[in-house]
Amino acid sequence: MKDMTEQLGNGKILPLIFKLTIPAVIAQLITFLYNIVDRMFVAKIDGSGMDALAALGIVLPITLIIQAFANLIGLGGSPRASIKLGENNKEEADKIFNSSFVLLTIVGIIISIVTFFLSKQIVVLFGCPSTAVEFATSYLKIYSLGTVFVLLAQGLNPFITAQGNSLIAMLSVLIGALTNIALDPLFIFVFDMGVKGASLATIISQFISFVWIIAFFFSKKTLFRLRIKDMKLNKKRILSIVYLGFTPFIMTLTECAIQIVFNINLNVSTGGNKDYTAALTIMLSALQLISLPLNGLGYGMQPFVSYNYGKGDAERLKKGIKYVTLIAFVFAAVIWSLSMAFPQVYAYIFSASAGVREIVKDYTAFFLMGSIMFFVQMTLQNINVALGQAKSALFLAVLRKVIILIPLCFALTHYLGFKGVYLSEGIADFAAGIITSIVIFTTFPRVFKKREEEIKKYKK
Repeated sequence: MKDMTEQLGNGKILPLIFKLTIPAVIAQLITFLYNIVDRMFVAKIDGSGMDALAALGIVLPITLIIQAFANLIGLGGSPRASIKLGENNKEEADKIFNSSFVLLTIVGIIISIVTFFLSKQIVVLFGCPSTAVEFATSYLKIYSLGTVFVLLAQGLNPFITAQGNSLIAMLSVLIGALTNIALDPLFIFVFDMGVKGASLATIISQFISFVWIIAFFFSKKTLFRLRIKDMKLNKKRILSIVYLGFTPFIMTLTECAIQIVFNINLNVSTGGNKDYTAALTIMLSALQLISLPLNGLGYGMQPFVSYNYGKGDAERLKKGIKYVTLIAFVFAAVIWSLSMAFPQVYAYIFSASAGVREIVKDYTAFFLMGSIMFFVQMTLQNINVALGQAKSALFLAVLRKVIILIPLCFALTHYLGFKGVYLSEGIADFAAGIITSIVIFTTFPRVFKKREEEIKKYKK
């Protein structure tokens, strides 16, 4: 592990970026596959495939809420731990890790109880079409039983990445995804469990990922170790984790909020037509294909950014961020161009009905038109968090969804009907991307300079 910290501080930047980010990007692509495989299989259920697909579209924002809490703790604690490693304070880094483990466990138990007993009320509140309520409720009830393992798997994995072990972090996601892919057809079709089978496959897969991750933290490869003596919760330490993790928490929570807004507006404007909700589920999957790998670039760069920020090496930070920004832009431009040219491909992937295919073909280009700006919104936003810039990161996270998209969705749907739902996403993404670019590219130089001066004073 000393070799890895040496590389973070002194290794050649471009090869190091590829070493850190390629596994992280692959992990996010695997997460994308993880997210859509349930939808792909349930869409093939005879006679009720589109109802089942619509149900999973309703459940998606609920699972995002769970992921938001994993991000609050995991993506708040791991950069803090990396910064402490850069400051050569391993003892505090260990305490941050163990505190995060305890917090993830407590939050997981609470969410599990709430979602199990209020599952039907939740899916109805989130705008579920009446024909899909039973499917959504049965999926959520089973999913809630594995919430603790979901939260721990997603919340502890960033602490593997924080050590520079992007490959191991990727494998933890891959193991779960492959298990899910294998179990889905078995439970859904062979055992004839339908949507319940998809949910059961998911929580079993997350449990296996959790076991893999825990095994790593008991191995010789880890810098962080689970120790009971370090699990004592400290108010100041908890607040420091939550303070930095609040931005990725809000970023994920607002993704959830807008999907709820989308579902409610579609349900009202189309009279509960499940085809429009199913089409939205497909479009959101397309959006994830662009956003998740770009998130992976940002996540993969966090150890490099946090470590060198801790050291106060501004020149190295500038070079690394310049490289990753260029890579992110090229990726976003390529996937965006293909999505604009061939939107109907997404409908065929999900075996959509003729009605759903037509909706996807007509409106996906509008829905995705602003996603080219995700190279800033996703990648550089995560780097902003890794720099410890909680306030500006929080503002930018709220800007895209809460300030721009949610009001725009209600306004456009009021005047344009269901078309406004699909159009609002594209407009908001583009506008927020422009504003985020201006904020980030003007503030980063000041952040680097300030940290460099702090380190000079500290050394004196």
